[in-house]
Amino acid sequence: MRLAPRNTHTTLRVSTLSGRVTVILGGAASGKSAFAEQTCVNTGKNRLYWATSQILDEEMQKKVSRHLVQRGGGWTTLEEPFDARKVLPIAQPEDVLLMDCATMWLTNHLLADHDLQKQTEALLSGFDNCAADIVVVTNETGLGIVPENALARRFREAQGRLNIALAARADCVVMVAAGLPMVLKGAL
Repeated sequence: MRLAPRNTHTTLRVSTLSGRVTVILGGAASGKSAFAEQTCVNTGKNRLYWATSQILDEEMQKKVSRHLVQRGGGWTTLEEPFDARKVLPIAQPEDVLLMDCATMWLTNHLLADHDLQKQTEALLSGFDNCAADIVVVTNETGLGIVPENALARRFREAQGRLNIALAARADCVVMVAAGLPMVLKGAL
């Protein structure tokens, strides 16, 4: 199997952001991160990458390493799995901040048994007060079957509510499926 090169016609369509907050959602391995990264590169702004994952095992280390190679140079990485207040004030008007991803951020809070409503409110408030353009990557988890266990159902519901809140706050929302972007709100 041969994969398409990173800079395909689907990622080159975006030349500028149409709004200050852009949400890019899709399923796992849908191409949403690559699309979000290219969107940030195309702004010409200083690029900040808010890494929300925690490297707790070898599989996650490999995934993070693949993302680093995919992303390439020219990024300042801010590793913070929980606290938006430590990241968002750093970003300035000349920056674009990529949060990758809101799903990992939510998972971190869920597994730490934090108040998800309070954390979501703090995140959205932080977006309002952030000086930079923001691009948020998030997973669409509600298209599959109903999970068999309570934790998975709680996560799916929480992710759906977070995505609704992010989309409501965003100027632009793009769904990526099979590497193809579809604008749901705003314009690219």
